Amino acid sequence: MENKELTHKKLSIADMNRISKDEFKTTDKMPLILVLDNVRSLNNIGAMFRTSDAFLVESIYLCGISSPPPSPEIHKTALGAEDVVDWKYFEDTHNAVDKLKQMGYIVYSIEQVENSIKLDKIQLDKNFKYAVIMGNEVKGVQQSVVDISDGCIEIPQFGTKHSLNVSVTAGLVIWDFFKKLKL
Repeated sequence: MENKELTHKKLSIADMNRISKDEFKTTDKMPLILVLDNVRSLNNIGAMFRTSDAFLVESIYLCGISSPPPSPEIHKTALGAEDVVDWKYFEDTHNAVDKLKQMGYIVYSIEQVENSIKLDKIQLDKNFKYAVIMGNEVKGVQQSVVDISDGCIEIPQFGTKHSLNVSVTAGLVIWDFFKKLKL
């Protein structure tokens, strides 16, 4: 077996050729809105802003106790993504869902429920717009919000725990949607 030496030099920020904040604002976004239903951790919120920046999420809707920027705690994990990703605040998640439906979005709660669709099985159409609702770290998505959603998506899990951290869940869902809608 031939031993070839490969180099794996870490890329600098300049090597990565990232777009500027101004370019981000005008870049074609993925037709996905992330809805945070009473997410309490500012670090989780910041992490979701950062993931939303990475995969060109259209907007984040912060609802209920989900604190909007500016915040040092959000910035700690968002690292400035909170300044470029569009966001709106709603006192009540139901109002956010109603608005999304009026704008023609298909709305999914990310929740473990009867008859949920497994994330790896969901079929998405590039001609439609989507919203996904992430729930509170302890209680998940409110049942009344699940009830007005168009459906529920569940991430298959195989270990002993019954759930994932909400920002990890958002990352998995956003990446799956990005692969199906943008690649």
